[in-house]
Amino acid sequence: MAADPRRLAFLLAVHRAGGVLAAADLLHVTPSAVSQQIARLETEEGISVLDRGPRGVTLTPAGRVLAEAAERIESELIEARQAIAALGEEVTGRVMIGAFQTAIRAVVAPMLASLAEKFPGIEVEVNEHDPFESVRKLRAGDLDAIILDRDVDMDAPAPRGVHEIPLLEEAWCIVVPPGTAAPERLDELPGLPWVGPLADIAADRALRRLARTLGTEIITRHSYYDFDTALALVAAGQGIAMLPALALKEEDVPDGVTVVRLAGLGSRRLVVRHRVGRHEPSPAVRAVVDEMVESARGMTP
Repeated sequence: MAADPRRLAFLLAVHRAGGVLAAADLLHVTPSAVSQQIARLETEEGISVLDRGPRGVTLTPAGRVLAEAAERIESELIEARQAIAALGEEVTGRVMIGAFQTAIRAVVAPMLASLAEKFPGIEVEVNEHDPFESVRKLRAGDLDAIILDRDVDMDAPAPRGVHEIPLLEEAWCIVVPPGTAAPERLDELPGLPWVGPLADIAADRALRRLARTLGTEIITRHSYYDFDTALALVAAGQGIAMLPALALKEEDVPDGVTVVRLAGLGSRRLVVRHRVGRHEPSPAVRAVVDEMVESARGMTP
């Protein structure tokens, strides 16, 4: 029996979210609904797509093949929607985007030229905000789409009335001041001086997760929100910091600062969030979100 292609969306969500519970949050359905769709997919295809172990689920080789097929289908659907829009009435409207510095630089700005070429009737306004302000403005209707960052191991479901789409996932890295030996293992990190992030941002949650993993307390000094601030403090010899790969392009790293990738640091996820309702998202907002997804797809942070 050929599998219903709609079930591939559930497998793709498990692949992206890292488990059935997280996939259910992503899709705004119950975990049992995800499990039922995966079970039916396995029955219809006659294969196992998930390895179910005591620590959670991972995709089997066959499951990865189907997940990759689902990603290709998703990409083609985005292109098809854009082509249909071009054939019919012109998509027009003003779309207000809220995002933080690295997301604007890496995802939003690169897609503006291609968006204008495909949808000349869409006017985009980009606003730089921290994630807390973006969430407030989206809820108030002052923004149409926002980009948020999450420490992937502490991801949370989107609240009711909004939908989130994953954009990309990037590694957390350690940045080391000039003259300081680069750490080679996680257990070397607690003894080093640290520059600390503001409370409750993704970098802070990642650092607290790392402390729990190491079973120790990580003492920090100073506080930063912008990653450029963290790099400046590290370059000044104030301590090491944990920053995402997107903030560490070669041209952005000060002279003498070393970037180290260590297994076990985890990753940061960027998602785009928009409102959902009877009349939302509008065709213009959908086109902008699709273009951001397409822009992020080609990145390798």
